[in-house]
Amino acid sequence: MHNQKKTNPLHGVTLQKMIEQLVDYYGFDTLGELIKIRCFNDNPSVKSSLTFLRKTDWARKKVEELYIKTLPKFSN
Repeated sequence: MHNQKKTNPLHGVTLQKMIEQLVDYYGFDTLGELIKIRCFNDNPSVKSSLTFLRKTDWARKKVEELYIKTLPKFSN
């Protein structure tokens, strides 16, 4: 179990932190192009995105996948 935490890049990362980092890196315009969901394209905010993503598993999965893909770029 301890090894699983080390290999899971999402361990300890809240959805809010993911969205904030993605928005800081890409901005809502690019984020809305990369993940075509309304909460990133129509009057976007972190709060509205959190509300939608907490209820919608498929959309949250897309955000998590993009976060993992982008994770190495955050440290640069």
